[in-house]
Parts: sequence; structure tokens; C-alpha cells
Amino acid sequence: MKIVRRAAGSAGLKVPALALVCAFAAVACGGNGAGDADGKPTIGIVALNLSNPFFGTLEKATENAAKEKGWKVMKAEAKTPGDSATQVTAIENMIANKVKAIVVTPASATALNGVLKRAEDQGILVLAVNAPLNPVSTADGTYATDNVAAGKLIGQWAKASAPADPRVAMLDFDLSDAPAADRHEGFLAGFGIAPSALAGSALTKGTEDTGQQEMENLLSAHSDINVVYTINEPTARGAHTAIKNKGLEGEVVLVSVDGACSGVQDVKDGVIGATAMQFPDKMGEKAVEAVAAFIADGTKPEGGVVDSGTELVTDHPVKGLASQTSEWGLEHCWGPK
Repeated sequence: MKIVRRAAGSAGLKVPALALVCAFAAVACGGNGAGDADGKPTIGIVALNLSNPFFGTLEKATENAAKEKGWKVMKAEAKTPGDSATQVTAIENMIANKVKAIVVTPASATALNGVLKRAEDQGILVLAVNAPLNPVSTADGTYATDNVAAGKLIGQWAKASAPADPRVAMLDFDLSDAPAADRHEGFLAGFGIAPSALAGSALTKGTEDTGQQEMENLLSAHSDINVVYTINEPTARGAHTAIKNKGLEGEVVLVSVDGACSGVQDVKDGVIGATAMQFPDKMGEKAVEAVAAFIADGTKPEGGVVDSGTELVTDHPVKGLASQTSEWGLEHCWGPK
């Protein structure tokens, strides 16, 4: 999440202009074509804030899969949520170094279009992960979660678990962010509620503190809220604190998205009723598989978005909706436990 995920933590690895990091010592960042000089292709990985466990897992899975194939890697990371300028600079440097492919987690759906077109014109395979570019065809292939489906899953579960007179609130992230907008629309569709029928909604920064703050504001205005959608699990944790402080613990159905180990533990502990687990490691691994086919014989992906999968995780299953338990979730989650 991104997202959400983008806002869930500050940038870890600092990336000043052109400060790309080579996974295999300095040789990988050599001059033109240096990556192929010893017969080992070089690929570029352009990530988002790695202090966020989701993006850290995605970046590491991509790098590890590339290493297993004996490739060299150039890496860069957006410094802050929405930091497209650093990503553009990084991609320009990767083009100059004649990488074979670029795997990018875009900080913006459109801001990279120009530089990625230049990369494709140079014969470089361009793959997006986690979030699609706009238009989707900007990348040769995209590996991401179907966030509409994820939102729909928790919307359906919330509907089945809600009181007879549901009063629904939504804690979102910036809805110009594609994953945030998709989750939002998916939840509305899954619950079967129109935006005009919501008891309230608010934008958060995808963090625990902003989740608590906005939930406190919503409960002050609408103390009868009994169903809450949250854009991600840190936001849900903050919302739960506000609900608990208001003396409403156990009376509000709370759902979220992501599937971090800490979020799944919150499901197990009863903080969150259900979450939709995503698989960032699969996104990176699928991208590397596509790069391997391209390097082998020039084969490109079919295009469009390849869904990396979603699983509903809850300890309170509802009839007609497949789900996994929190025990299963803790075996398949990502991030620190």
C-alpha cells in the first residue's frame, strides 16, 4: 500500500540524486553496459520508502530473485511518499547504465511516464509492481494486488458481520492514489452501500496516530458508528484506540487491508475483525520471472495487470465467503512479527 503503504513509514534508505546503491558492490554501477561486460545482466529496482515493511518485503524479494539468477542490481528508493523526482533521476541513471530491465514501484501513476518511455525506447523492459501506471500500457507488465477485490472482500465480511442497523464510516488515504481509491470502491461495492449513505468518512495519512485522530473526530460527530473501514492496519490500530477510549470496544466492526504480521496479530487479538492479506513477495518474484524471459529471448509479458493474490484473514468466518484464520495468516504474513 501503496498508499497508505506509502504513508505508513518514512523513507529508510536515503537517496540523494543519482545515489543509487549496487547490490553487488561498485561494479554494478559502472559505466555504459558495464553490467553485461562479464556476462551478467543488470536490472534496476526503483522502490518506495523501505522503512515500510510492505515495500521492504517487495524490494527484497525482487533483489533476492535477481541474485538467484546471477544478475547484478541497481537500486534506488523514493525519499518520501509521492517523491517522483528521485525516482525519475534514478531511472535516468539506470538508462545511462544500460540496464536490461527496470522494476518500479511508482510513487505516482503518471509522473514517470516520460522517463519510462525513454527507457523502453532504449530497449529496456519496464515492469511496474504494487500499483499500475496510467495508462497501464506505460509498463510492459504490471504485478499488483487487485485492490478492488481486496476491498470487496472486507466489505462483504463487514456486511455479514454488521449490526442490523449499520452505521458505516471509512478512514481513507488520499484517493488520488490508485490502490487507495480501488480499496475504497471495492469496500463500497462489497458492503453494498452508496457514499451518500455513509455515517462519515475522513482522510488519514495511513498511520496509527492519524487513524486515532480521525476516528475520534468521527465518533464525536457520529457516536452511533458501528462499522469502520480502514485503508490499512496501522490506521485500524489507531481507530481501535479511539473506539476503546470511547468505551465502544466490542461494539464496532473494524476491517482493514494489507496482511502485515502485526496486522494479522491484531486480527488474532481481536483488534481488527478481518483483513485482506496481500503478497508483496509474489509481486517481485513474478516481475523477475518476466525479466528472465525477456533476457532469454526477448519475450515480453502480455501486458495489463497480473494479480498477485488476496486472502481474507479472520477468526470469525461468515457463510459463503472463503477465509483463512489468523494462525494461517501468521504463517504467510510479511514484515516483522
